[in-house]
Amino acid sequence: MAFTHYRTQGIFLKKEDRGEADQLFTVFAEDFGKLEILGRAIRKITSKLRSASSPFYLSEIEFIQGKTYKTLTDAILIDNFKNIREYPQRLNLAYQIAEVTDSFLGEEQRDEKIWQLLLGTFKRLNDSKLEILYYYFLWNLFSILGYAPQLYSCSVCERKLLPETFWYLSEEGGVVCWRCFKNFGEEKKKEAQEINVETVKVLRIFLKENWNVLGKLKLKEKTQGNLKDITDSYLSFLRREFSKMEK
Repeated sequence: MAFTHYRTQGIFLKKEDRGEADQLFTVFAEDFGKLEILGRAIRKITSKLRSASSPFYLSEIEFIQGKTYKTLTDAILIDNFKNIREYPQRLNLAYQIAEVTDSFLGEEQRDEKIWQLLLGTFKRLNDSKLEILYYYFLWNLFSILGYAPQLYSCSVCERKLLPETFWYLSEEGGVVCWRCFKNFGEEKKKEAQEINVETVKVLRIFLKENWNVLGKLKLKEKTQGNLKDITDSYLSFLRREFSKMEK
């Protein structure tokens, strides 16, 4: 039986041991989106595929479609992003980026914007330990997936936002002005988080998709904490929403 061989570039996101010597890889491929690919006997020391198939490697890969899994038939290393492994903070961020990518994306949904975002993030993470890269990645991923927050006008009344007191409410999809906030019930007020003006400005900069500004951004400790809180809250909200859709 003749198999069609597919060739593309891909970033290995994670691996899982299967059986005595196999591994199942999650790969985000330039031409196919997220894939699950089986590496047969790849844990054996004689395997020629081992050197190009570790998590956070960028490789040119070839695979065939089997009855149950796609099977890896070739892997040529392009970049192993060596520096990511040498710094625990960078490695931790890489794992977080891979986990979010895996959990939010369906299989075989090609997306050039996500590919460029993921590739650009790993390239820069290899040269920097800036935690802000993680937030940049997340908010741009949210935007690509259709969950960009409302940052220029109130999510409720749609008035243009002025530099005053804001709240962020995930279920409203973005920033809410104080006028609308004061009319919320107590339960809804508990779900909202205060977001400072500087954090709103940072999120606006992120969504302009300009990598060059990241190294120039100097965030105050208060803004860093606020950015983390807002990001964690919105990420948790979207996880719940995605979980509902899967049921």
